[in-house]
Amino acid sequence: MISTTRYIGVAVLLTILLSFTLQQKKIKVYLIGDSTIADKQPDKFPETGWGTPFKVFFDLTVTVDNRAKNGRSTRTFISENLWQPVLDALQEGDYVFMQFGHNDESKEKVDRYTSPEDYKKNLTKFITETRSKKANPVLLSPVTRRKFDKNGKIEETHSEYSKLAREVAKELNVPFIDLDEKSRQLLQQFGEENSKLLFLQLAPGEHPNYPEGKNDNTHFNELGARKMAQIVLAEIVALRLELANRVVNYKKAQ
Repeated sequence: MISTTRYIGVAVLLTILLSFTLQQKKIKVYLIGDSTIADKQPDKFPETGWGTPFKVFFDLTVTVDNRAKNGRSTRTFISENLWQPVLDALQEGDYVFMQFGHNDESKEKVDRYTSPEDYKKNLTKFITETRSKKANPVLLSPVTRRKFDKNGKIEETHSEYSKLAREVAKELNVPFIDLDEKSRQLLQQFGEENSKLLFLQLAPGEHPNYPEGKNDNTHFNELGARKMAQIVLAEIVALRLELANRVVNYKKAQ
């Protein structure tokens, strides 16, 4: 039988842990970006942005507010007044994770395209304005698309805009997660065929939301979104951000 002394010891330990949690300031983590992060409507399931599973890996002191939206570039996120409400709501100690590039680099979509110069300028705006509120910016390169060469080697799909994001991070000394590189490493581990398991790849008749099937190498399914969220979590820990102290269930998610 467990002794009364041991029961008391466990109770004291739990009380200390609870007290520590309550003493931590509650913060928000804002996610801004495009469809690869965004929460989805039910009629888009099983398409899943990595911001959706990302929410569940933090303790009760953290609220993840996913403001990412399909089809947005840095330019349209500003022009459509999606950034200003985030800035207005920011409190000291909050975080802003920003990942753009998919739509900024799409020259064929003039309503989204952002020149390299303006892309850097807009990222700089997000970072400096976040810091002006004593909040913490974290910059990410755009997550990779699934594209392999004839030898089964993963190809870069964001080389120019990922480079620009790295430059901004270095120039402004901001924490940087190279999600482009890390996600390519993951897809290479899965291989050309098995990496399909991470994306919105559906045969005709396989899912009622996509009766004609889907062959999408940009957007993730639930598994792919969770794997990308795990990469971001691992990088939060590697960067030794204060936010890392609030991560829970990380090992269970692997």
